[in-house]
Amino acid sequence: MGAHTTRTLNRLAPAKIKTLNTPGRHSDGGGLYLVIEPTGSKRWAFIFRWKPHKGVKGPGKLREMGLGSFNAVSLARAREKAAEARGQVADGIDPIAARKAAQEVPTFGEAADAFIKARSSELRSAKSVARWERALKTYAADLRPISIDAVTTDDVLGVLNKIWTTKPESAQKARGVIEAVLDAAKAKGHRQGENPARWKGHLDHLLPRRQKLSRGHHAAMPYADVPAFVGELRQREATAALGLEFLILTAARSGEVLGAHWGEIDLKAKVWTVPAGRTKGGREHRVPLSPRAVEILEAVAKIKTGDHVFPGQVKKPAKEGEEPQDAPLSTMAFEMLLRRMKREITTHGFRSSFRDWAGEATSFPRELAEAALAHTVGDETERAYRRADALERRRKMMDAWAGYCEPKETGSNVRPMARGAAKA
Repeated sequence: MGAHTTRTLNRLAPAKIKTLNTPGRHSDGGGLYLVIEPTGSKRWAFIFRWKPHKGVKGPGKLREMGLGSFNAVSLARAREKAAEARGQVADGIDPIAARKAAQEVPTFGEAADAFIKARSSELRSAKSVARWERALKTYAADLRPISIDAVTTDDVLGVLNKIWTTKPESAQKARGVIEAVLDAAKAKGHRQGENPARWKGHLDHLLPRRQKLSRGHHAAMPYADVPAFVGELRQREATAALGLEFLILTAARSGEVLGAHWGEIDLKAKVWTVPAGRTKGGREHRVPLSPRAVEILEAVAKIKTGDHVFPGQVKKPAKEGEEPQDAPLSTMAFEMLLRRMKREITTHGFRSSFRDWAGEATSFPRELAEAALAHTVGDETERAYRRADALERRRKMMDAWAGYCEPKETGSNVRPMARGAAKA
């Protein structure tokens, strides 16, 4: 590899080239030529020798790289372009290939859309795809017109600072997906250097840590208030109230409870097995059922209308000649119930209530509480708990949690379940 150079640079005089009209190549030195066509049109070209790899014998193939027309590119600018190309050749970079690659660098928005399309098959549901799209199209909207190779830390911070304290969960999700898009761009050769959306050792020094943030849309109820709240739930004749109490007792996610099927329930063994396809972590999760959780299941079994444990009033449309299929409670059922009860909390927040209770009011090991929440735990001991499942040890903890959640006031233990339980 090597540049096709001459001993003298800047051989063409600015005044001369204006009147020069002889067809052919006129050297400025260093591989830069003013090319005059027989028609009289003029253009700049960089001519160099290139060997695709060191094994090629000889000086290499002669190649020509256009630098623009004479009228559009000045002599000074042509010399700058030629100098840049000579440097690339000296570094073993094909300047023609490098320019082509640079012209093909997508914007962040184009790269993000391609990323979602390529990875959507890995996601477990359309809801997960929608979350990715919201993160990349709504929260990261300011990044979309920027060339993917030009996205900086300041650009990323400009996006995250808008939602970091007001929507912490969404901000964390957006940061992670932005980082993934930028990593994919680097793997394709569209970026170089460190990822500006990286958390550890980078953004963790520029943004407040998670524990310093508000709970945002996952507002949690203090665990001391949970027993009284459960007492209020038991005064309501609604399937949603039963489902929400079941969610509290199992520390499960709302989607797992709303989508629960009777085939996942083993009442004899007192175990609910959430399949991998319905868990956030993509792993099967066994949930030990306390006596009260079993009591709720036995109650809703009396109004069973299909395979869903907590059925809604609206049925799925059926094909012609078939009976309508049962459908689960609406995804808004718990949220609407909490609104009617005038509680500014979320169903997800009850997982935090359970975690705070386990950590502050009991001696159960931290890793056991994390396993109950189906969290991915980090160190070797915690991973051992994940492999071993620790079902029976977790059963003791969930029974204790259910006992703690029992309403303390006399008269609040009324449990209207069967009568009118189909109400949402």
